[in-house]
Amino acid sequence: MKASELRELSSEELQIKLKDLKQELFNLRFQLAVNQLENPMRISAVKKDIARVSTILRQRELSGEA
Repeated sequence: MKASELRELSSEELQIKLKDLKQELFNLRFQLAVNQLENPMRISAVKKDIARVSTILRQRELSGEA
């Protein structure tokens, strides 16, 4: 997901998105542990999405938009 798409979401929607991404990362790591993961590159993509969402939330917090 692109950062420009994430910036259009509200802070509440970003919090929900962050929670969903963390849950997905947990599931992917579990699948990796039991050798059922089809696409290992998905883990790094989810990590980067988590970082993007966290960065946007932090920027909003610092600018006082939250």
